[in-house]
Amino acid sequence: MDSAPIDIIIPVYRGFTATRRCLESALACRNLAACELIVVDDASPEPELVAWLDELARAGRITLHRNDENRGFVATVNGAMALHPERDVVLLNNDTEVAGDWLDRLLACAASDPRIATVTPFSNNGSICSYPWPESGSEVAVGPGVAAMDALFAEANAGLCLDLPTGVGFCLYIRRAAWAEVGPFDVERFGAGYGEECDFCRRVAKAGWRNVIAADVFVYHQGSVSFGADRLRRTQIAEQVMVELHPEYPSLVAAFIREDPLQGLRARVDLLRVGRGGEDAQQVFSLRDAQCAALRRMLAESREERERQVSGWREEVRKLD
Repeated sequence: MDSAPIDIIIPVYRGFTATRRCLESALACRNLAACELIVVDDASPEPELVAWLDELARAGRITLHRNDENRGFVATVNGAMALHPERDVVLLNNDTEVAGDWLDRLLACAASDPRIATVTPFSNNGSICSYPWPESGSEVAVGPGVAAMDALFAEANAGLCLDLPTGVGFCLYIRRAAWAEVGPFDVERFGAGYGEECDFCRRVAKAGWRNVIAADVFVYHQGSVSFGADRLRRTQIAEQVMVELHPEYPSLVAAFIREDPLQGLRARVDLLRVGRGGEDAQQVFSLRDAQCAALRRMLAESREERERQVSGWREEVRKLD
């Protein structure tokens, strides 16, 4: 990696409280890596949010760009990515919270192999990169607090990373060389958002790049602040498009969840939490009981049902053509 600063790009549309928590956490962190915090206001309809972003920009705490009209997440990210074509980027959702030297650890993971295209941290709500188990979406996981959880991951999994079938967009480091090789997010197919990072990650993987998890970083993610109730519809559309573009994708992700290669990395954190005792230890045991039940339900799903679902997605895609 070169010595250029890192752009931390945060698209913003709705959610004053969540956005404030996100930006204040990022501004409070002290990393050795040079970075620029770039916030893109995608024509937010919330006056309080708009005014606060203006205040931060006037104080020189963020670089603020504002779309004249709502362009949607994908086009907004592509525009922000074009601001500094020489820089690597971290895409950070406005409903996340970071802690400690999170950026330095993401960059250390990326620097471990020049063919790493994307790096995703662990999260309470990070799809296949979730803790305490895949797809958990658990607020309980951050009982000790975000900073304390991140410190646990930093200690338990120092310097460890592992390959993923796809990165996850709540917090995604992107190497500029990979972006330049395969091209930007697909605005035409993924519109306002959901699935665009999965498509990008599959494209870079097919070009010989790696998508990995930085196992020593934990980022809190609330989820669905900007999309709200529209999340389910967008997710279903994205799944259909992914089947059309990358037929192997559902099977890769299903196998990853079933085999759970991240289990050992999660267990390291569990052991550290339990070893320190207290209420947090009891919380770990409760989470593990819930995880076992969730895994039993997942494994009970038949292969025929999965194939039926994929077939249905393909049929929906054909109807759209």
